[in-house]
Amino acid sequence: MDEFKTLYDKAFNASKETFKNEVCEIGSVGCALLNENGHIYVGKNLDMSCSLGMCAERNAISSMLTYETCRILKLVCVHKSGKIILPCGACREFMKQLGPICKDVQILINLNPIQFINLDETIPNWWAKEVK
Repeated sequence: MDEFKTLYDKAFNASKETFKNEVCEIGSVGCALLNENGHIYVGKNLDMSCSLGMCAERNAISSMLTYETCRILKLVCVHKSGKIILPCGACREFMKQLGPICKDVQILINLNPIQFINLDETIPNWWAKEVK
């Protein structure tokens, strides 16, 4: 379970604000994921006043998909305060629609002791058929 600690640290580091102006803020939530090839990808949120931003989770997943398409094993989201948070509804839907890439992904909910839930537990009774 040291993988979750590594992912937490990387997500927390990514949560730091790196840019801010009157209409956008980059940073405040970080995400790190581990895929089946053993690679870690990191993303941070991009909050825009016009709602064209991107959550940290989708940013990290998109980064992974830029280089390789494989199953995500573990995912951690962290607020800049250090608090572990769950992916928002849009990110959960995004992951569900990726089907086998996110099947059985473990999402950290507590670091000490390590506790996680699977994606399916965060979006029960999903509206679509399972994506293969």
